[in-house]
Amino acid sequence: MPRDTLTKEQIVHTAIELLDEEGLEGLNMRSLGKRLGSAATAVYWHVKNKDNLILLAGDHVWDEIELPDLAAVDWRTAATRMATSLHAMLGRHPWLVQAIGTHLLYGPGKARHDDHSLAIYEAAGFAGPAADRAAATVFTFVLGSVLGTSANASLARKLGRDGGDAEEELRETMAKASEIAMRFPRLRARLETPAADYNASPEQTFEYGLHALLDGLEAQLASHDRV
Repeated sequence: MPRDTLTKEQIVHTAIELLDEEGLEGLNMRSLGKRLGSAATAVYWHVKNKDNLILLAGDHVWDEIELPDLAAVDWRTAATRMATSLHAMLGRHPWLVQAIGTHLLYGPGKARHDDHSLAIYEAAGFAGPAADRAAATVFTFVLGSVLGTSANASLARKLGRDGGDAEEELRETMAKASEIAMRFPRLRARLETPAADYNASPEQTFEYGLHALLDGLEAQLASHDRV
């Protein structure tokens, strides 16, 4: 694709596709240029470097998150929908979890999310720093909930690049982990249940945790009202 017909939007969309498939370690200007049908040098006319591209791609995916209408639903419904949408977005783009730990991500997409998140907890009754803490606590919980998925995706890609059978190596690793877990009574009891997987979270763990967290925030508001 010639330089004069290549757009920043095309570059960012293609970069996201590449990141979804190959992760942060698989993103480079040569591979991106090949996907775009353009020389890597043409890409540099629109983005400064790889870090700048990660910043642009990382901000773009925040626009996928639902921002519930606070005039139509109560704060807790809005908080649940927004956290669930964030969880789904991070699951679709596991590289973003890694990028959050290695890059200072910012931009209108993330700012849009952060501003609406604060609006939800202010609508609940939290004010000032308390709203920031509530929003940050829920965000941290959601982020932690997808760390395993992100790590597994990164490991599978690494094993694949090393020329091995990624699925087989993962099975062997988990078999060894299960052998170790069998030495411990509570882990052994869990492994002896049908379809148990040492590395898997129980069903609806995210939903359970989010519900419990919002229960705690709601109780804090009620306690404050009684004072």
